[in-house]
Amino acid sequence: MDDLLGALNGQERDLVRETEPARMKELDEDQLIRLHSRIRRARKKHQKNYRRQASAGVEEHGGRGISRPKNTQAAQKAEVFEDALSRVSGLLQTRAAEAAEVLKQERLAAARANRSTGPGSAGPAAAGVGPGEVRSHSQTTGGTKRDASSQAQGARRQAKSDNR
Repeated sequence: MDDLLGALNGQERDLVRETEPARMKELDEDQLIRLHSRIRRARKKHQKNYRRQASAGVEEHGGRGISRPKNTQAAQKAEVFEDALSRVSGLLQTRAAEAAEVLKQERLAAARANRSTGPGSAGPAAAGVGPGEVRSHSQTTGGTKRDASSQAQGARRQAKSDNR
């Protein structure tokens, strides 16, 4: 890995050093996301440069694989940033899973404490219904009339179709 770091300039080396486990341990999730995007941009840049140089050498050397030895520095830089991105992604995944679990536990605790039955409701006790009891629903006459109208309209449509 140290020989690969020799292919990097000072600014690139500093960026890769930020992915050392001891340094990343101090970062929170948002800082890790920003580091991840910076590393990903650098990796993409060096992969693009490697591919461009390799494809430019296809005519001269007869293939991208054959022109690879002439293009080792760009390939090494891309490899260094790929490894760095892997380290940051792994830690970011772990931190995101931990944060999701904490949020889930908070939501469950809030749900257990509140036991709300919907917006604007003070809970089941306010409705006069205890735990395990089913509320009765009354159907309004507007619903019955609407259902009958819909059925009649469907029957008229079918009769019209049958008479053709």
